[in-house]
Amino acid sequence: MKKVWTVVTAFIISIFLIVVTGVILLVRFHVKKGPDIDISSAADANSYQETEPTGETEFSKVTTLLLETAQEGSTSALPPDMTDGTLPPRTTKTETTKAPETTTKKRSRSDKETTTKATTTAAPSTGKTAGTTTTTTQKAAPAGARGKQVLDYEYAYAGYQPYYADLTVPWNLILVNRDYILPDDFEDQLKLAYIESYDDNPQKMDYRAAPHYNEMFEAAAKEGIYLYAISGYRSVTRQRNNFERKIQYYRDQGYSKVEATQMAARIILPPGTSEHNAGLAVDILSLEQSFENTKEFRWLDAHAHEYGFIMRYPKNKEDVTEIIYEPWHYRYVGVETAKKIKASGLCYEEYLKMA
Repeated sequence: MKKVWTVVTAFIISIFLIVVTGVILLVRFHVKKGPDIDISSAADANSYQETEPTGETEFSKVTTLLLETAQEGSTSALPPDMTDGTLPPRTTKTETTKAPETTTKKRSRSDKETTTKATTTAAPSTGKTAGTTTTTTQKAAPAGARGKQVLDYEYAYAGYQPYYADLTVPWNLILVNRDYILPDDFEDQLKLAYIESYDDNPQKMDYRAAPHYNEMFEAAAKEGIYLYAISGYRSVTRQRNNFERKIQYYRDQGYSKVEATQMAARIILPPGTSEHNAGLAVDILSLEQSFENTKEFRWLDAHAHEYGFIMRYPKNKEDVTEIIYEPWHYRYVGVETAKKIKASGLCYEEYLKMA
């Protein structure tokens, strides 16, 4: 009889532990989670996330998987399973943080002073070939450049020779692209803030742009549109890793070093030339061009400019931006400027030339 009671007691204790464990897991997976998302692939296999996911929600696991694979697929819109107009608990953090110090490979230059415009007019040397070291003579900066051209640029072999971006303009209007690179010390001065998210791995933006994204996030949610930010600020180190992996991807397909670098640069910008590195850009929901067929895209297309955001790489502007069409990439430029760009139908490079 004693043995029977011992077995029964052990059984009851086991059932109790199972129930408690189940409750803990339910809380773990469902608290602070927005509507479910169905993402089946990403446009690029190069892990756009700035930091490795720390949460274990279903969305974070799916997004991590997608961003680490190169399988083709489509992106579907989020289901409208929240109909009362209220928002679920989110993981937004309000404190601002400084961009982490990194040990990135520095861009060599002979003059550390980057705030004074150059007055020399010598043209850069040409005839670059893969596997060779190119020495470039500095030339006068065009309008909009910070002043000096990067010397001994690490990707000069592919024909790229950027100038330092002009940081004397308002912070939200900085032009950052393949031709205009952020200075080496930019990250040390950058202050970041978390932006609204339904995921346990919230992204960051420049602390001055973050409130505007949050306002847009709230407005969209009230209309049943749920904006998952899958990539915000990205360090130069992460950008370099992404870019180098993409180069290697094309090298493995048999392309030369120059060809592979040029092909990679139309999808992932070289380190220091991405708006993500400046904390001014955010990738929303998808990394697929099919995102343009979703209700989330239609909402952004109609309203993003009202909150100071523009679709940075629009369709049919690839020859100007030198980047593929990215309906998911939104850049903060300020409400007034965003409205002007939206009304003009121009991309950012074109708008700056007309302004």
